[in-house]
Amino acid sequence: MRTQTVTFEYHPGRADIRFSAVRLWGSWDQHGVPSANWTCTNMVEVQAAAGAKYWQATVEFAPESVGSTFRWGAKADGPAGDDVWAIAAEVDDESCTDRVLSFALDVRQSTQIYRLTWCDLLGVQRQQRADTADGIVFSAWAPNARNVSLVLADPKTGYVSDDGTGALNTIAMEKEDGGIWRVGSVTSPSLQSFEALVGRPYMFEIVKDDGTNAFRSDIWSLMQIGAGDFDPQGAHYAGPPQALDGPKSCSVVCDPSRVTSGPAGEVEAGRFWADEFDETRPLPNRIEDLVIYELHVGALGFAHAGPGTLDDAAAFVDHLVSVGVNAVELLPIAEFDKEANWGYGTSHFFAIDQAAGGTDRIKKFVKACHRQGIAVILDVCYNHLDADAERAEWAYDSNDPTRNIYYWYEGNPADYANPSGGYIDNLSSGWAPRFDVEAVRQLFISSAAFLVSVCHVDGFRLDQTSSIHQYPTLHANGQPAGRAAAFGVKFLKQWTRTMRLIKPNLFLCAEDYSGWSALTEPSLAGNGLGFDATWFADFHHNLVEFKDGPQAQLVKMAGYGDDRPLSMTSFAGALGASGTAKVVYNESHDDVGNRDGSARTIVTAVNGAPLIGATRVWAEARVRFAAAMTLLSAGTPMFFMGEEVGAAKPYRYNDFLDNREDIAGLAAGSGTRLFAFYTALVGLSVKHGAFRSRSIEVSVIHDINRIIAFHRWDDAGEFLVIGSLGNAPYESGYWLTGDRLRNTSWREVFNSDAIEYGGQNVSNGTAQLRSTGDALNVVLPACAVVVLQRT
Repeated sequence: MRTQTVTFEYHPGRADIRFSAVRLWGSWDQHGVPSANWTCTNMVEVQAAAGAKYWQATVEFAPESVGSTFRWGAKADGPAGDDVWAIAAEVDDESCTDRVLSFALDVRQSTQIYRLTWCDLLGVQRQQRADTADGIVFSAWAPNARNVSLVLADPKTGYVSDDGTGALNTIAMEKEDGGIWRVGSVTSPSLQSFEALVGRPYMFEIVKDDGTNAFRSDIWSLMQIGAGDFDPQGAHYAGPPQALDGPKSCSVVCDPSRVTSGPAGEVEAGRFWADEFDETRPLPNRIEDLVIYELHVGALGFAHAGPGTLDDAAAFVDHLVSVGVNAVELLPIAEFDKEANWGYGTSHFFAIDQAAGGTDRIKKFVKACHRQGIAVILDVCYNHLDADAERAEWAYDSNDPTRNIYYWYEGNPADYANPSGGYIDNLSSGWAPRFDVEAVRQLFISSAAFLVSVCHVDGFRLDQTSSIHQYPTLHANGQPAGRAAAFGVKFLKQWTRTMRLIKPNLFLCAEDYSGWSALTEPSLAGNGLGFDATWFADFHHNLVEFKDGPQAQLVKMAGYGDDRPLSMTSFAGALGASGTAKVVYNESHDDVGNRDGSARTIVTAVNGAPLIGATRVWAEARVRFAAAMTLLSAGTPMFFMGEEVGAAKPYRYNDFLDNREDIAGLAAGSGTRLFAFYTALVGLSVKHGAFRSRSIEVSVIHDINRIIAFHRWDDAGEFLVIGSLGNAPYESGYWLTGDRLRNTSWREVFNSDAIEYGGQNVSNGTAQLRSTGDALNVVLPACAVVVLQRT
């Protein structure tokens, strides 16, 4: 018998995902027979005819090995280091965490392929050709379809009705392995060159498994036509493309290698990014170093009607610089159903929302931030898919719920009184994705890789990851869906591992309230979920408010204006825990009017009383207390747009335009004093490494006197932060005791009661404060925070 040849391929998926070497490892010996000791084979880099480079190696297997099952994988030298295991996906077994691939050797020559991302597999790809203009390839994943055709649409309308009106050319596609349908310039000469089709709207016409026809957008498109909210619902449409709701309209051929940039017009991407950084303003490179400003682009645009845009966000960078933050986190900006408002109903994960300005505008925004040393983090939502995503994910190639390819479904429709009973709920606003399918996982993984590689974003905040790994239940009866949760865990690990292989220093944060320690344990070199930090809602609940909750709710309780004891003890627990890889905040998008009982901190601080006169003075003092607790804690601090200028209107998902506030105007008007305070506090936080360390010790807790004090330190120095929510000052001093105070000297370096911040200027001045034994006497203003530096 002849030896059997197997070719192994490792595909990064993008030309800019660069490895200097890749080595194949497999469970065979040098003779090609099964072995417990795996063999290493160097792989060679190959330029694909279409798509990015990949790595390849060929192995000869002995004839007697036919029928044997082999396992294999790869190690790579690259951004994450040398000799790193470069398989991100785990096996499709919920009880196994192995990251290996396997195959049964047969008598035919075979090819085994691993794709780190699918960036070069689906959507629209440029097909490089040496002898003529580059061609184009269109690909769609529709495993249940009988037939799929590419439809080139009329650019005057950007829409194809259910009867085909608006379609100018229909081209049959061919089915390949894995349920992928493809057509390109080689197989269809009518498809001309890539450049000739840039800007052309298109859709896919799908004959579903039951014979019905449907027009579907390209889920992997880089652009959807439409910046409006109109859905023709399959009827004839003759209006302007801009009025359409993007998820319902045509996809558009884009060239990500070029950028449309202001007066310069269209430029090559390399030229656009050439001056991306200013060496005098380096980006932060540790999660501990971040001071994050949470920003909703749609809530900008104070001077014009309609939601804000990325151009408004680029103009807002000057304000971010004035505040002094070094990171900005955008609420979801990918293409979404406009009725969702905030963007958490994402339908097209590669396409930046056209109403906001599209992909080129986010590049402009990122560059503007990077020039100022500000990192850009994107909020992304993978925990659910819209149950009304017609022309997008919903019933893409089948009307059978069990074959609804993007949505997780358990059992058969006949098992339930209502066929929808088999879908998975998870306390989000849609149904759970089918995380046990690689093509679905890759929609999220590859889109993130695209945003990092093409748009140069610096990190991600994953929305409600608890919904992915903890909350899945059967829609019919609420029964726990253990397999869905298990594959949710596998997806999160695969996603973070891929991000670490591409760019190890990305900032990866999870909105997660499970308390599961594995969230922030390594995934690439371990079996954790691989995030840098998780959001810490309990910090907010103890510090500010939580309706009907048992937490301290310090600001709310202080807002009653009496002298009741406050549970500084409860807050101290959250404060101490802030050093365990947490993102902390006293305001976030959900906690400033959207969640039941919530409001802006300045409103909560006086329980909704009119913000005038003395009431405003007390409200601002309590805001300053809350901000200082957040920014000087051991967590990564974040605050929400407008809090730095005393924005007071409720911020909700469904009426944020009605409550939009001019942040720059407030900074120069009624919010001047708060703005001065925030800029000084952020400056203090960024300047001293002690405040960006995770070291913290809460040393003083007095519930009756409403006092809390804690130490922050690093190798360069130590600080003592003392907070009071008392209604009267301790002008003769307040005695603090603790082991860390023994035989020490201190000097006041920051005081939230300074007159320029709107306070009464009760302070310790410049005098050196010396402890007596383990006790220190400190002058404390009413409702303020004093920071002492050890001398």
